Amino acid sequence: MTKRAVLLFLLAAAVFVLDQATKLVILKYVGPHDIISVTSFFNIVFVENTGSAFGMFKSLGNVFFISVAVAAMAVVSYLIIKSREDGIAFALVLGGAAGNLLDRIIRGAVVDFLDFHVSGWHWPAFNVADSALTIGVGLLFISVIFKKG
Repeated sequence: MTKRAVLLFLLAAAVFVLDQATKLVILKYVGPHDIISVTSFFNIVFVENTGSAFGMFKSLGNVFFISVAVAAMAVVSYLIIKSREDGIAFALVLGGAAGNLLDRIIRGAVVDFLDFHVSGWHWPAFNVADSALTIGVGLLFISVIFKKG
């Protein structure tokens, strides 16, 4: 394995560790109905999400989401090793997928806790893994759009 691939797997591991550490803090200090106001537009909450993004597709069940995550992680790991492009994006996706996968296996749901809101409108709560996944997919999207040749 190349030095580049090792560094990318270390980035994925760092995302995973940060995600799990923040979730452990939430599980220890924030109750299911607690709202900790941080700013006028941001709260810390504790939500268990059994669905996908925004809680959608809950009816598909945990086994489905675990299977998809494992398959995606295998593909992304292969791409980290073989591809010369988009490594950081793939590492962010891998680390985020691993963080949410562990939640599903251990807890049966993903722990979300970042709650942004404006004038009574709330963005669905999310976590560090979701953020890494979103940034990684966004970087891949940008790469595809601006790819030369």
